[in-house]
Amino acid sequence: MERPGSDPRSRRRYLRTLGGLGAASLVGCLDRGGTTEPTDVDAGEVDAESEDGNATGGDAEGTDGDDIEGETDADPETEGDDNEEEDTDAEPIHEDYETREVSVETPDGDVLGSVTAAVADTQGLRETGLSDTESLPEDRGMLFVHGSVRDLTYWMKDMSFGIDIVFADADGVITGIHHASAPGPNEDGRDQTYEDPGQYVLEVNYRWTEERGVDVGDVLVFDPVE
Repeated sequence: MERPGSDPRSRRRYLRTLGGLGAASLVGCLDRGGTTEPTDVDAGEVDAESEDGNATGGDAEGTDGDDIEGETDADPETEGDDNEEEDTDAEPIHEDYETREVSVETPDGDVLGSVTAAVADTQGLRETGLSDTESLPEDRGMLFVHGSVRDLTYWMKDMSFGIDIVFADADGVITGIHHASAPGPNEDGRDQTYEDPGQYVLEVNYRWTEERGVDVGDVLVFDPVE
């Protein structure tokens, strides 16, 4: 989530295809830049029923063993269909968010990876970030949008899983990548802070950028956010 701090309203930006990316989950962003733009919040504010086993029909006259067997045997095919239906019934995430397809490219235009990112472009959405998300699929992320380039601080407050936090400038060029592990059992993540200049921040799964070879200088590419 974004750490309550100053940030003007986001302007529409288009990140051109200059190169590659990385990603991450903002759990708190504090604007430490020297911007003179108006602020949204006060500066410095941080924050089975069991079956009868005797159904053999041995002594009961007129009882057919085959009939009993047919009645007690479960249909494995039917059970399998039920389980499959449960497995595919995944709970959706970030349903109420606007989304963007964000790709990470090298300066030469080679695509290193891509995610569908929920857009956090208001103070409230940035402050919430991924803190109320239980888990993040490999192909999902969150894109934080600020009004201009500034020194940003993100934290892991109330996070339940680790993420990569990717900072990028106004053109989408990556200025910093951080691997933020999940807070420990007796930690709330407030002490885990990550700083870099940028206008955009992409949060993706932990080590997502490392697995795809994303580095500083690669580029985030996505359609403009109004």
